[in-house]
Amino acid sequence: MGIRPLTTTDLLVPGRVLIKRRQLLQKVPLCERTILDMEKRGGFPKRFTITSRLVAWDLAEVDAWIAAQQSAALPGCAPGAKKSTS
Repeated sequence: MGIRPLTTTDLLVPGRVLIKRRQLLQKVPLCERTILDMEKRGGFPKRFTITSRLVAWDLAEVDAWIAAQQSAALPGCAPGAKKSTS
């Protein structure tokens, strides 16, 4: 499924904050299926396996992904935005 387990190095990173699925879905307005597909393609931060029934994402990685999406967005190119023909 592409879920990466926490490594010893991951556990030693100070200040790491992990968010659960519900928190991720509040922060990123995409459906779970879209997020999973993007993870598989390498276009979204990978989840961590916490237990056999719990996964989480690194908040800093998710925030960095959001910032990258904002930087890549072109002004006036929002869905439904009309192009001006001056």
